[in-house]
Amino acid sequence: MKSGFVALIGRPNAGKSTLLNALVQQKVAIISPKPQTTRNSIRAIRTDDDSQIIFVDTPGIHKPKHELGTQMNKEAYSAAAGVDLIYYLVDGSVPFGSGDEFVLNTLRQMHLPVYLILNKIDLLEKEQLIELLLQWQKRMDFKEIIPISAKTQNNLDQLIEVTKNDLTDGVQYYPADQVCDYPEQFIMAEIIREKVLMLTEEEVPHSVAVVIERIRKNREHLIIHAMILVERDSQKGIIIGKQGRMIKQIGMLAREELQGLLGEPIFLELFVRVEKDWRNKRAKLQQLGYIQTELEDE
Repeated sequence: MKSGFVALIGRPNAGKSTLLNALVQQKVAIISPKPQTTRNSIRAIRTDDDSQIIFVDTPGIHKPKHELGTQMNKEAYSAAAGVDLIYYLVDGSVPFGSGDEFVLNTLRQMHLPVYLILNKIDLLEKEQLIELLLQWQKRMDFKEIIPISAKTQNNLDQLIEVTKNDLTDGVQYYPADQVCDYPEQFIMAEIIREKVLMLTEEEVPHSVAVVIERIRKNREHLIIHAMILVERDSQKGIIIGKQGRMIKQIGMLAREELQGLLGEPIFLELFVRVEKDWRNKRAKLQQLGYIQTELEDE
């Protein structure tokens, strides 16, 4: 069996989480049009008759404005260090910029095979795509350049087949029916955070974190208590909403998805707490899981 690890690297909003979900045919990463949605490395597993590929979705590499951003970049670099090859995902509908050059310089130092994955080709005319391919060929010696659309799943079969050619015969790391590798509480918190991102305005998203504080079960429900952290009182007011409407809607959407995921009735209780400037507090970031122990000790 061919097996190996593939890191998904790119700038925020390149479509990494959408691609990850499409590759394993299941939702394992939350999706939002707002940049920097992914904050942790997420492992998703695709197993077929002759291969097992472990995809590692990383936070978007960006110029950090706070300690959380710095740790997200470290998480992306750390995740990429232990893989067999890298997918560098680029939004083909967005012009090349300094952020792309920053990522390219980082990739050149990693000494790993890099596939350039040109995403969102569904938004491009044929002539635009040809010109884009010519421009990117001059920027770096990529192992492969593969245009795709993660949204429409165009060309993903070819991507998988080409990837298998660069993997070696190895062990099966995970059971064939496992599609992700992270604690259940992590995905619970991420689903709630996704609904906050979906429903709130620009003032709130990057200042939000979700903590699952307690899970218990009675005869009828799985009862989940979750805390939504924000940085300012005004953000707390936005999330609660007029007469509690916003937090009720967040809870309703999250509960529906959690019930489908867990296959049992859910009672979801949400609270909101202000934790001023939490994104710059290393102790809080470590408590929330945004600083891993090995990164802290380096």
